[in-house]
Amino acid sequence: MSFGFRSARLTVAIAVLAATSVLTAPRAEAGPSLVSFRGDYSPGTIVVKTHERRLYLIVEPGQAVRYPVGVGKSGKQWAGVTKIDGKYRNPAWAPPADVKRDNPAIPDVIAGGTPQNPMGVAAMTLAGGEYAIHGTNRPNSVGGFVSYGCIRMLNDDISDLYQRVPVGTQVVVTR
Repeated sequence: MSFGFRSARLTVAIAVLAATSVLTAPRAEAGPSLVSFRGDYSPGTIVVKTHERRLYLIVEPGQAVRYPVGVGKSGKQWAGVTKIDGKYRNPAWAPPADVKRDNPAIPDVIAGGTPQNPMGVAAMTLAGGEYAIHGTNRPNSVGGFVSYGCIRMLNDDISDLYQRVPVGTQVVVTR
């Protein structure tokens, strides 16, 4: 009889744990969705709200396409206004100096299209620094505070955004 009671308690504990992990896990699998958006931004502007871990592409006043993103970890976050200054498919990646300093074993260049390349299937570089909006080969990292300042997207999402915006698109990053 006590075995049945323990089994029931274990089942309840597993159910609670599963429910808790679903509630606290990043919703990276949500993908893009059309949502209401408040703010004074022109259509075509990209707005990244790092505290939400969301990127918004303004499509018309009051509406945006929302994507889940990974953003800068503590001490690596930034805010400001910039623009997309380049677009690349399957880009090679050379780690910035601070990444190389923290991880000296990383190669100087990682070829595009390889599983080890953290840029995923596409990248859009941002003017004025070493940051980009890019895909990832680690989809479980989307939705967290995970990067050295780049905006990380699911590969399907960066492919969608890539085809929607041109070089020169304004990007606003807020905390």
